[in-house]
Amino acid sequence: MPTTTPPDHPSFRTALVWFRRDLRSFDHAALHHALRQCETVFCAFIYDKDILDTLPRADRRVEFIHACVTELAAELQQMGGALIVRHAPARDAIPQLAAELGVDAVFANHDYEPQAIARDDAVAAALAAAGRPLFSFKDQVVFEKRDVLSQSGTPFSVFTPYKNAWLKRLQAEPASVAPYPVEPYAHKLAPWPGDALSPPWLPTLEQLGFEPSNLAQLSIPAGMRGGAQLFDDFLERIADYGVARDYPAIKGPSYLSLHLRFGTVSVRHLVRTVADLSARGQAGEGGAVWLSELIWREFYMMILFHHPHVVQASFKSAYDAISWEDGPQADALFAAWCEGRTGYPLVDAAMAQLNRTGYMHNRLRMVTACFLIKDLGIDWRRGEAYFAQHLNDFDLSANNGGWQWASSSGCDAQPYFRIFNPVTQSEKFDPEGKFIKRYLPQLAALDKREIHAPWLVPRMVLEHRGVTLGHNYPQPLVMHDEARKRTLERYAVVKAPTS
Repeated sequence: MPTTTPPDHPSFRTALVWFRRDLRSFDHAALHHALRQCETVFCAFIYDKDILDTLPRADRRVEFIHACVTELAAELQQMGGALIVRHAPARDAIPQLAAELGVDAVFANHDYEPQAIARDDAVAAALAAAGRPLFSFKDQVVFEKRDVLSQSGTPFSVFTPYKNAWLKRLQAEPASVAPYPVEPYAHKLAPWPGDALSPPWLPTLEQLGFEPSNLAQLSIPAGMRGGAQLFDDFLERIADYGVARDYPAIKGPSYLSLHLRFGTVSVRHLVRTVADLSARGQAGEGGAVWLSELIWREFYMMILFHHPHVVQASFKSAYDAISWEDGPQADALFAAWCEGRTGYPLVDAAMAQLNRTGYMHNRLRMVTACFLIKDLGIDWRRGEAYFAQHLNDFDLSANNGGWQWASSSGCDAQPYFRIFNPVTQSEKFDPEGKFIKRYLPQLAALDKREIHAPWLVPRMVLEHRGVTLGHNYPQPLVMHDEARKRTLERYAVVKAPTS
């Protein structure tokens, strides 16, 4: 396992900083500690083949990472350093690189996913065999692992008391969001090591085995500058976030989830900024709501760390007894959901958004997940896997937590009998049908009363609007009221017994 934090004084001649989910050159815990405690610091990023080889050849996430790494390399070079890039399994590349450079230690930031922990344990073991420690630091969260515990000293499994304890600790320990400065120590960054390695190499997408996606057409800002741009834009409208975030047709979210996922922004800076604005009364109610969303992120990371079984099974084991639909009919229903052919416009528009852009509005993530699970009766794990493949901001803990919340099988999940009605959700959160029309142009002629449930509109009216059910827009796969009854029967196996 990675070693605990080293003494806070210069103790090594040379070190290697391994960048992972922290693609920035500022407020960086591992880089800060390495620069303070070492005379010379090399920097590296590994395009990990163990991960990349599992992905489709055109993957927006790889293209986003590629842009971020390119920016990071340029920034480190401007600071007097260099970024060494390798394309290989990380568990092999880091020990090999450390040996080539002859460093005394390797520094990195914590990762909390089971596969990443296993990778880091393997790297730490290989480094230790050569007499090199691997030091790891908290960076992608404010509070981690056992930082926030219940009064009995156990991890929380309900969000609200966790959030209250999280906020209480932040208030008591404001240094938790203090930055880790890099610039004052940048003179210790090692330049390109010259003949010790091959010439400087920043691989193209093609050299990594990938093709361009539609990322450029989507105008998604990448890198540190992109993250800063999005945050500055969000701060101008953060006061309205509490309400605006629920309406997919308007600019409500921060759109920072992708940047949080790859660490081009510092969560400490985000929390500190919003907390300061709130203290001055400049963030409105929206500031508190957005901070709560950041705490949800850390809650799910904590759950995954303490309960890694959730990757394959329900947090509440009783829910694994549910019998889900299977066979060819279930496969056909799942395919229709994936492709946005359910006949429910809000669900189909949301799936179109995901498939075309790699993004889905948070309210719609709940609606589409609930529809798959509780209208179609499909195992939540199938939907979780589809989101994992297509979401630009895919994060194992958040994705798993969200799907288990929707399926009622997770910690602090919605009750099993709470079943979103996709029509009423559409009427409430896309009342004018603007979002639906953006992604389902074949329904653009329907008015705001007709667009949420086209099958209820008289056939002659539909034809006048250019819509033919079963031709250019599908009939609904199921009737919600009937599906709701089947779901309550399905979930009866976990219904709490009455006294």
